[in-house]
Formats: sequence, structure tokens, C-alpha cells
Amino acid sequence: MQGIDPHAPVVRFHNVGMRYGGGPEVLRDISFTLARGAFCFLTGESGAGKSSLLRLMYLALKPTRGVTALFGRDLVTVARRELPELRRNIGVVFQDFRLIDHLTALENVALPLRVGGARGDDVKKHVADLLRWVGLANHIDSYPATLSGGEQQRVAIARAVINRPSLLLADEPTGNVDDAMAMRLMYLFEELNRMGTTVVIATHNEQLVGKFDYPRLLLANGVLAQDGP
Repeated sequence: MQGIDPHAPVVRFHNVGMRYGGGPEVLRDISFTLARGAFCFLTGESGAGKSSLLRLMYLALKPTRGVTALFGRDLVTVARRELPELRRNIGVVFQDFRLIDHLTALENVALPLRVGGARGDDVKKHVADLLRWVGLANHIDSYPATLSGGEQQRVAIARAVINRPSLLLADEPTGNVDDAMAMRLMYLFEELNRMGTTVVIATHNEQLVGKFDYPRLLLANGVLAQDGP
């Protein structure tokens, strides 16, 4: 695979539009750039297009038109066989968690490391330490079905950040936790950002956004109303 350019913007969208099937465009003329190490919030009313924009960024969807690039790679020209390698540089916190039911919390979080070829006791210790940090020390060997929604969310967040991705996309990552844990998770995202990860957090929580001095991408009816970064 052609190497990722460390000096290129992590995300670049230019005049991007997207529709589902033959319906109207849910995103229209979206243009923005995220440099390496950026941290921004993605905000907007329900139905504004936040989840669709995130899905474009983590390569679950293709735009109907326009230019999308990740890590300096134009996604129109990237070969299909190269997409898995690009995806391994992206951590995603899904709103519906997407944990694997037959794996324990530790095994779920370790999955990105295992896929990357890591083995041994160091993986187990690293994962266990992170689960303790997010308040799940007593649930390391628990299965998703035995965990509350907030606990599952924290497992999903730990899985997304365990391998220090170049790009972290989080869809409502604090939606099922109390205010104290929400702040603790935000500090985790900030620490990851300080180590070089570009972070995008989609949220409805204006109170949370107001506590941090980060720019925002504001979507309104599928249009980017404010280009913070």
C-alpha cells in the first residue's frame, strides 16, 4: 500500500454531497479540512446529517459527489484492497456500541490490537489498565449482555482508543454516562489528542461543548453552517 502522508490533512472534504438511493441529498456542498492533531465537535439538530458525515469519514459510505480524502489519499482513486489498511488508522465509537456478544470486555477492547498482530501478556495488561481507567475494573471478564448501557459505552470507547488511532470519530460518546464520567472520558480524548490523534466528537450536549474551548463543525439541514477548524 502507498504510504500515508504524515504532513497531509487527516480529513479533507470538498463540495461533498451524499444521498441515500434516489432520495434528496442529506449532505450538500460539504467542505472542510482537519489537520493532524485537530480536536473538534460535530454538532447539529437530530437529522442534520451528523451520523452520515461520520459514516463518510470512517469509510462506511461513499459520497454521491465531491472530493473526500483521508491521510492525503483521494478516496476515489484508492484501490479497494487498500481500504482495510486505511480503516486501521481510524477509531470509531458507534452510538449502538457494536460490541461482540461472545467476547468479554477485555477481549472486545483487545480486538484492534489482535487484528494488528499484537500478542502476549502485554496486550492483556494494557487493556486491563485502560478498562480500570474508565471505571470498569470489576467488569474486565464480563460479557456485553451483563453490562449496563453506560458500561457497554465505556467498553466501546476503550476499544476505539486502545491502539491510539490517527483519527478518532465518536458518535455521542457521553450519551449514556453521568456528568462525572463524561468529563473523565473527555479527558481521555484530550490525552489521546495530545499524543497526535485527530479527534471528532459528535454530540447534542451543548453543556459539554461549552466546557471546552474547541471549534465545532455545525450541521444544519445537511449544510455545514459553521466550519470551526
